[in-house]
Amino acid sequence: MIRADQANQHGILSFRTKLLLAMMLVVSALTGLGLYLAQRTVAANAERYLQQNFQSELSAVDKVLELRRAALAQRCRQLVSKPRIHAALEDNALDLLYPSAKDELRDLMEVGEPSSDQAGISLRARFYRFLDRSGGILPPPNQKDVGELSKRAESQLGFKKLPEIQQIGYISENTDATPEVVDEVVAVPIFSSETGELISTLVVGFKPFRFGNERVSGMRSGIWVDGHLHLPSPSQPVGTALASEITRAIMKSNDAQGNLRVSVDGAPQLLFYKRLNPHSLFSAAYEICVYPLADYMTRLRRLQWQISGGGALFLLAGFVASHLVAARFSVPVEKLEMDSATNRAERERAEAALVSASEELKRSSQYSADASHQLKSPVTILRTGIEMLLAREDFKPEIYEELSALLHQTHRLTGVIDDLLLLSRMDAGHLQIESAPVNLSQLVEEWLDDLSALPESPEVRIEKKLPPDLYVTGEKRYTSLIVQNLLENAWKYNRPGGQIRVVAFRLAEEVRLKIGNTGRPIVRNLQEHIFERFHHTSDASGHGLGLNLARELALLHRGDLKLVCSKDDWTEFELCLRGSSLAKNCANPPG
Repeated sequence: MIRADQANQHGILSFRTKLLLAMMLVVSALTGLGLYLAQRTVAANAERYLQQNFQSELSAVDKVLELRRAALAQRCRQLVSKPRIHAALEDNALDLLYPSAKDELRDLMEVGEPSSDQAGISLRARFYRFLDRSGGILPPPNQKDVGELSKRAESQLGFKKLPEIQQIGYISENTDATPEVVDEVVAVPIFSSETGELISTLVVGFKPFRFGNERVSGMRSGIWVDGHLHLPSPSQPVGTALASEITRAIMKSNDAQGNLRVSVDGAPQLLFYKRLNPHSLFSAAYEICVYPLADYMTRLRRLQWQISGGGALFLLAGFVASHLVAARFSVPVEKLEMDSATNRAERERAEAALVSASEELKRSSQYSADASHQLKSPVTILRTGIEMLLAREDFKPEIYEELSALLHQTHRLTGVIDDLLLLSRMDAGHLQIESAPVNLSQLVEEWLDDLSALPESPEVRIEKKLPPDLYVTGEKRYTSLIVQNLLENAWKYNRPGGQIRVVAFRLAEEVRLKIGNTGRPIVRNLQEHIFERFHHTSDASGHGLGLNLARELALLHRGDLKLVCSKDDWTEFELCLRGSSLAKNCANPPG
């Protein structure tokens, strides 16, 4: 009997020990996880605060740069309109160009050295040069009158072809008498006042904004150009290493701006770079700002030690609580059975809650769809009210103009809602098409007639090569929507006096429709994103759904829509759909 009691007591002690060890392991794991999450949260908050502080200081520099650049651009535009300069260039009297420019640009050139507090933002020029029609430098008779430059610096001012828009660049110059400096260069095109032809370019060099002013935070600024870093304070080896890291970061990401962690003089720093002359024909130049992280790292380590100390106390308290809980939970098997039954009941309730949550999610999804459909009702009521107001005759003309603009916006909003609903149906896989022969030629003719009847349509010439009966397989409503989006874009983004060309032909089992138009081409680095939802180019006026919807519908028809080209005043899209057996005498593809 005594032996049985001892065995039972040993079993209870063994169970209690195992339970205590298990709970201590759980407490240790939870404490470690809590410490990790707490330190991660503190680090993230500190990083966010650091970024905000950094960006606030950068914004002050950026605002000054924007104001200064606007002043330089305005000043240069005024200079190229001088009549004496135009006369020398248009009459090919190049021997009089620089003497005439000397008088006209007298107030532009520096007179003596500006005061130290104005050296960074002076609007006076250090030099200027004129370019010939091929983009080369027109040599001045006397460099002292136009600002002396080394041959290396002067070679950086020319272009392979004269630019048609203003260009901004930065060139570095190093002479025996002066250390290496960086000049901000503004190249302004000069057009003939008689023919409008590009005849020359005025290149003016200014002292750039004086980077490197240290603030209370210790932030330092400079310029990176042509693989060289111009940043005050660091030694030459440190500057060379920084320049290499910046070059690798820029070449790797190819972004206009970014940041990375670096080490300057053995101290951690946050380095920010931003392109100063995007889309310029001059060499890429970047503003470089270095922000010290020593104080940030010190504060972060202090917080981490405080968190670690609190975690250690919490772990000790957890061990004590584990011991007490383990002692209380060492109960007979009957108590464990009751706990097991309780756990089973909890699991059943959790499963029931999971089923209820699933049903609630389905109801929420249905509610979202119904709410989207309900958007049409208030828009319809709004449009009806505006139309009733337009029918009245007691308003001033400007009121009718405002009401007409509002009515146009309601039509646009209705189109956006329709497109969104259609896209949501496609995303959910609920949109099914009924394949039938569709006369593509007839659809294109109808939409061209509708577009030409618009009251404010631009004057464009339409060239079309359409077989009389070119059939595709699909659903007429959605095929018509694809054609509508493509033709409306060709019409909307055309230029006055431009051209729209529509060509359709059958190629094997496919029918291809090409729609091209004149007008400003799409920027090359944006062409791969034009089919993304809610994507806008810099001059787009739509809501960013048309091309995405058209391509999704084309893919749903087992076809495709792609951008063929967009350059040199010409943009062209190609729609590929499955051909129908009803096609009659379809044209061959154009040569």
